[in-house]
Amino acid sequence: MHEEITHPLVQHKLALIRDQDTGHKKFRELATEITMFVCYEALKEVRMKNVNVQTPVAEAQCKKIAQDLVVIPILRAGVGMLEGILDLAPTARVGFLGMFRDENTKEPVAYYKKLPRESKEALCIIVDPMLATGGSTVAAIDEVKAAGAKDIVVVCIVTCPEGLQAVESVHPDVKVYTASIDKCLDDRKYIVPGLGDAGDRLFGTK
Repeated sequence: MHEEITHPLVQHKLALIRDQDTGHKKFRELATEITMFVCYEALKEVRMKNVNVQTPVAEAQCKKIAQDLVVIPILRAGVGMLEGILDLAPTARVGFLGMFRDENTKEPVAYYKKLPRESKEALCIIVDPMLATGGSTVAAIDEVKAAGAKDIVVVCIVTCPEGLQAVESVHPDVKVYTASIDKCLDDRKYIVPGLGDAGDRLFGTK
């Protein structure tokens, strides 16, 4: 399952963040803003509860979030999306997953994992700007499920059909929210047209 957020403001900011002349300061700002829009849609998945609230006029029947939220950036680029989600949900807990690619097996391996204990019943939001081959995302979902989580969504800025297929074939119960489904992967496994190396562009290490 996946959803592409086609709101005009998202698409406008996507045009700006794609531009190769956008510097790392502006890139970070745009990543935060796009993440807020995409995560707004992803939070449709959160469980709610009915509450009664006394207004100055009368009692109102309202709804409040009834589920913990856990945001899990995939290091390092996912950190660049963290602020955008925490601006929307400041009480969310934060976990971290570090992934590297094994030179022999070519498979992603978790080298660092720190998840809140509350993640088992929480809505877990895995974030990474680029969902390219899908390998790291699938491995991240594996790790989060192994920790006991059942409600998981993925939020990215850009993905492609190959990455979506990789995730959906292994984890059909996990929905991916993205600002764009791009054309394809190139020979280097970069998304086309993509953003380039999101980590380098976020942190000015290019």
